[in-house]
Amino acid sequence: MLKRKTYQKLLDWKQESKGSSALLIEGARRVGKSTLVEEFAKNEYETFLIIDFTIAPDDVIGYFNDMRNDLDSFFMYLSAYYRIELQRRKTLIVFDEVQAFPKARESIKMLVADGRFDYIETGSLMSIRKSVEGILIPSEERAIHLHPFDFDEFLWAMGEAALAAYIAEAFTAMKPLPASLHRKAMRLFREYMLVGGMPQAVQKYAETRNFESVDTIKRDIMALYRNDIAKHAGSATRRVTSIFDNVAGQLAKHEKRFILALLGKNARMRDYEDAFFWLSDAYITNDCYNSTDPGVGLRISMDNSAVKCYMADTGLLVTHALATLEHTADEIYRDILLEKIGINEGMFTENIVAQQLRTHGHELFFYSRRDRNDANSNMEVDFLIVSQYANAALRSRVSPIEVKSTKRFGVSSLDKFKARFGKQVGTQYVICPRELSFDGDRVILPLYMAGCL
Repeated sequence: MLKRKTYQKLLDWKQESKGSSALLIEGARRVGKSTLVEEFAKNEYETFLIIDFTIAPDDVIGYFNDMRNDLDSFFMYLSAYYRIELQRRKTLIVFDEVQAFPKARESIKMLVADGRFDYIETGSLMSIRKSVEGILIPSEERAIHLHPFDFDEFLWAMGEAALAAYIAEAFTAMKPLPASLHRKAMRLFREYMLVGGMPQAVQKYAETRNFESVDTIKRDIMALYRNDIAKHAGSATRRVTSIFDNVAGQLAKHEKRFILALLGKNARMRDYEDAFFWLSDAYITNDCYNSTDPGVGLRISMDNSAVKCYMADTGLLVTHALATLEHTADEIYRDILLEKIGINEGMFTENIVAQQLRTHGHELFFYSRRDRNDANSNMEVDFLIVSQYANAALRSRVSPIEVKSTKRFGVSSLDKFKARFGKQVGTQYVICPRELSFDGDRVILPLYMAGCL
């Protein structure tokens, strides 16, 4: 298995919880939840039992329904059916794809209280009505999210762990990498942008360095997502599909916020809000909302009607954008990598920065101001995060972020933002292909350091 940062979170949970809580791992389909948990179970427990509720037989479902009040019999039958010896405090029981059988999730309360074993659940679409209807969600459940590979994890998979460590050290010291390493890091980051962070795609690329083989895997994942929408989105299926199909087209526009009018002249956010939520809850997309009066509480002024919708994995966005072809040849990917053919890289660059910010715990917000009477005050800042500010005794301030796909750019929106919000503003970032540099409160940050924020 390729190394994942989330493995350490599983270790921390085991040490801190000591059986007092179950762990729920949420994430998109094919993001590697089951693989990660199985590897953890093999390494950290004497024995383990995995119940995949998408294929669990009727007998096993019956144990949950019929033996809820007789745990001795419940465990005896589970042990016999799966031919696994359950050892007190040395066995991990995994409820895989637990959303397929919500009663198993509800049973976590009594199973944790019983205290014999540890429990991990994996699932997606955990918040939709079908997954929670009629059950009591256990308070004895700690939830974490598994995202696609970040750039560090991609570098580890490529055998470049030393470079990943060097990038982190350079960011901490606020010093640029030597020119040769900067070029290498940028080349690998462009490869990462095209491959994406879905584990199967990364594994295939690490083995073959062939983009066409990777693209086939990504197309299969996109088809799986489309099937999930048809199967699980219910009455919102048409609206969810419409958003899903239009993500690439909307991001390709200069104005990247999602324009519902392009889906239909009568389209309104109140009709599509649930559809955006469905895709976000499935970890297929990352939504970014306008914060109209940005402060340390960005949610306070969140405008739900103004949203930018990014793909949660940029590699899937690349495949989505190129899907007009029956298959995408390796040569096309390599021409994009080497900048031999023209393509809207701005959409991919902004998407991958959104992906890195989201993976590292930031909710996504942007700032936009449009004044018909004063064009000079118009501005659009790609992202806003809250971070400690050295010039304010490490108090939290808003950091505006502009993303640029080329080395030549303007920063008028950052100038206007600083002028408008003054002391609310901390460090300003321009994330672009240039080497790291800074001028006062403004930092030019290379794309490969976006995940360090």
